[in-house]
Amino acid sequence: MKFRFSLKYFLLTIFIFLTEVLIATKLANIFFVRAYFGDVIVVILLYTFVKSFVKMNDKKLILGILVFSCLVEFAQYFHIAEKLGFRPGSLMYIVIGNSFSWIDILCYAVGCMLLFLWLRLNNLKKKEVIAD
Repeated sequence: MKFRFSLKYFLLTIFIFLTEVLIATKLANIFFVRAYFGDVIVVILLYTFVKSFVKMNDKKLILGILVFSCLVEFAQYFHIAEKLGFRPGSLMYIVIGNSFSWIDILCYAVGCMLLFLWLRLNNLKKKEVIAD
């Protein structure tokens, strides 16, 4: 693991973050987008954010993000935001969340799988270019 700044990943992070804000504010009425798509792309947001500042093994990072996401979800089961004293509607209450869902964990897993497949396809394309 090495610290280094990547403008490419940082710009992707900003784009995905703005997409998440759009989903939470303007597309909240579209159930599929709000309930599922936002959870799928939040793990991609975490990936691009970390890659903005750290160069590390992609597989380990994706696995770490999945574990982290599941831990946050299980913390919701125990109402950790309330126990930490965050008020409903506050930024930290929203970030931590307040309702556990197995479907959310499935969405995180789907997002991590999409990341893994995207990286795999990118690596295959690079190998084809080198072989040509």
